[in-house]
Amino acid sequence: MSSNNLLSFVGWSFLPNLITGWVQTIYYGVTIRAGEPKPTPGTPRYNEHRRRIYILVVSFYLLYTIYEADWVLQRAGTFYTDLGVTPDASEKEIKSRFRRLAALYHPDKLGPDAGSDSGDFFMQLKTASEVLTDPAKRFAYERFGPEMLKWQHCTTVRDYIMRGAQALIPYYLLAAIVMYIMGMMGYLEWGKYWRWLTIVVLAVFELHTVTRPTYPRLVAAVVNPLLARFTRHGPYLPFQLITLARKCSVTFYIALSQIGPLVLRRGGGAQAGGTAASTGDTSEKVLRQTLDRIEQAAQTLDADAGRLMELEMAPFAGDPALVSSMRGKLREWLVQNTIRSDPMVKDALGRSFQKRRADAPAGAKGTK
Repeated sequence: MSSNNLLSFVGWSFLPNLITGWVQTIYYGVTIRAGEPKPTPGTPRYNEHRRRIYILVVSFYLLYTIYEADWVLQRAGTFYTDLGVTPDASEKEIKSRFRRLAALYHPDKLGPDAGSDSGDFFMQLKTASEVLTDPAKRFAYERFGPEMLKWQHCTTVRDYIMRGAQALIPYYLLAAIVMYIMGMMGYLEWGKYWRWLTIVVLAVFELHTVTRPTYPRLVAAVVNPLLARFTRHGPYLPFQLITLARKCSVTFYIALSQIGPLVLRRGGGAQAGGTAASTGDTSEKVLRQTLDRIEQAAQTLDADAGRLMELEMAPFAGDPALVSSMRGKLREWLVQNTIRSDPMVKDALGRSFQKRRADAPAGAKGTK
């Protein structure tokens, strides 16, 4: 696994949350009218909006990374695009095309004022012609890219396949080690099966692509013809497909880590232990049950207090005048000993007296 892919896989932490916060703020500013309350952080509605926006942010970014990888491949070009021929061009067509380009871009034709770039471009054309007119080198270039130019002592197709297969071992070995270590550290617990399945499928696809004498059937029969007919996108070579597949695998790993649990949290395949509902919904349910229990306890205490009062007043039930007198004295006792002794009541009375003294005219009495 390359360093860029590893950084993309590991370093995905604060950026999506930051962008999600901005997008959520803009979303509330557009969808909620002025004066209406916005969902506050921590509420179920706010958490649900954040979950959906986070999924969209991560999805758009991952799609952009795939587009960017394809754009880089197309911008870099191939030996075929340098010479201006198609991947199915014959050896004769390639030689004829190189002779015409050499007549235009040879340094001797351009003169000393052309600069060093013209010489580099001509050498690139010459290298492309030499590679594409040699069957073994052409086979290796289409499957391994410009990297095959560095491989010495390779003359046959078998030599290039063996050398290319040896180059695959360190890549997938390092990727497996990184995945295992990150799994041990607790970063790749969710979707572990799909991660290992992806890396196995990618290895089989790459091994099949670099060893077969023809292009992958789906690409040769469907993808490249559609690109040639409906777009200006050049046809894919096998080494470009492998590069793009590796990028897609890293993108898939990030999607499993970032949006996989969030998508399935609302799905039907939720696991036991609270994964079927979000944390906000669970908290709201617990709060509602607690309030119901408090209300039932208050009603029970009120009923018990009423029965105790009836028991205390039972000896006086036959004398209405005495009951009325006791109620008045009880009310007076509550006012004198309970209500007025309360600190909040004392503070309110004190403020009221201060206000009356401040508003009273000069010389007035009875404002204490």
